[in-house]
Amino acid sequence: MDRIRIVGGNPLNGVIPISGAKNAALPLMIASLLTDDTLTLENLPHLADVEQLQRILGNHGVDIAVVGRRERQDGAYARTVHFTARTIVDTTAPYELVSKMRASFWVIGPLLARMGEARVSLPGGCAIGTRPVDLFIDGLRHLGAEIDIDNGYVDARAPKGLIGGRYVFPKVSVGATHVMLMAATLARGQTVIENAAREPEVVDLANCLIAMGAKISGAGTSIITIDGVAALSGARHRVLPDRIETGTYAMAVAMTGGDVLLQNTSEKLLENALLALRRSGTEITAEAGGIRVRRNGGDILPVDVTTDPFPGFPTDLQAQFMALMSRANGISHITETIFENRFMHVQELARLGAQVSLSGQTATVTGVPVLRGAPVMATDLRASVSLVIAGLAAEGETVVNRVYHLDRGFERLEEKLTNCGAVVERISG
Repeated sequence: MDRIRIVGGNPLNGVIPISGAKNAALPLMIASLLTDDTLTLENLPHLADVEQLQRILGNHGVDIAVVGRRERQDGAYARTVHFTARTIVDTTAPYELVSKMRASFWVIGPLLARMGEARVSLPGGCAIGTRPVDLFIDGLRHLGAEIDIDNGYVDARAPKGLIGGRYVFPKVSVGATHVMLMAATLARGQTVIENAAREPEVVDLANCLIAMGAKISGAGTSIITIDGVAALSGARHRVLPDRIETGTYAMAVAMTGGDVLLQNTSEKLLENALLALRRSGTEITAEAGGIRVRRNGGDILPVDVTTDPFPGFPTDLQAQFMALMSRANGISHITETIFENRFMHVQELARLGAQVSLSGQTATVTGVPVLRGAPVMATDLRASVSLVIAGLAAEGETVVNRVYHLDRGFERLEEKLTNCGAVVERISG
C-alpha cells in the first residue's frame, strides 16, 4: 500500500495549476446517461473516483473515449473524454461497484428518467457520517416514481415516465439536488425544487444540462425550476475548477509560508474560505488566470469557523483549516454542522503535536509553535490531505499511510507540491 513521505520546513513558491473539480466531474459524467448522443467533458481530472465511475457507467453501456492520456491546456494537465450512452444495456448498478464510491448512487436519477426503471445498490464511500439516501428517494417519489428497498438495493420504477412536481428538501443536500435536477429534465411538465443546494458544482451541472437542451432556471439559488423536455442532445462542456483543491493549496501556503499562484481558478468559488484565510494573516489577491496566496513572515492568527452549505465555509476544507489553526498564535474554534463524524483526523494531527479538544461538534484548537513529524494514518479524503499540509510545516519527517484516499480527489499532488519546493515523495508497496 502506497505511502507519502514528507520532510517539512520548506516554504512553497511557484505555480500550482488547479485541476477540474471532482465534485463537478462526477455528476457531469452521470448526466451522459440522459442522452443517446455524445457528451464531451473537457478538463476532466484523472482521479481514482473518476476512473471508478467510468467503470460503473461502462457497466450500463456507456462508451467512453479518452482524447490522449493527458492534454496540455491553459497551463494545467487535463483530459477530454467523450461519453456516449447510445444504448443502456443494464439498469442495475451492483453492490460491488456502487459500494466503492457513494456518488455512483446518483445514476438512479438519469436511469429512472430515461429508462423508466433503475435498481441501484445502497452506497458506500468515506466513513464520515451516515449520509442517508432518504432525500433522494423522497424527492423521486414526488416525481411519481414507485420505490422499494429490498436486500440492500433501491428498486425504482416509472414505467410511464416521471411527472413534474414540487419538492422542498427538508435539509440542503448537494447529491440529492444533483439527482433531482437530472431526473426532472426528462419529466413531463414543470418541476420546482425548493431549498436546493447552491454549490458551484450544482450550477455547473445545470449549465451542462442546458447545453444539452434542458430548460432550467434558478441554479445557484435555493429555488430551481425545470421544465421537462422529451429528449436531450449531446454537448461539449468544460468542468469548472476545483474549489476544494484551490482552498487546500491556499491553506498549505498559509501554513508553510511562501508565495504561490493558484492557476486556472477563481475567488468566487470559495469566498467564505478565503475570507477566513485573510483573517488568519494570509495575503490573497486575484490575478489574471488565478489567485495569488502569500504569507511571508508573521504569525498565523486564530480564526473561528463553522461549516455550512455554500456559500458558507465548506465542510470539505474543515480538516485542512484545522491543520492550519494547529499552528496559530492563540485558540480557535471549528464547528462542523454537515457531517456528524468528520473529526477523525484529530487524533492523527495530535500525533504531530497538535492540541485539539472536542466537545460535540466543536473542536477547540490551541495553536502550538512547532509540529513534529510522525507516522500518521489517513481516514478519509479530506483528512488525508490535512495531514499532508501539516507535514509540510512540521519539523522532520512525516509519513502518511493509506494514501489511496488522496488519489480519489487530488490529481498529481506530489508533483504539484514538489514543483513549489516541498520535499514530498510517494513510497510504493
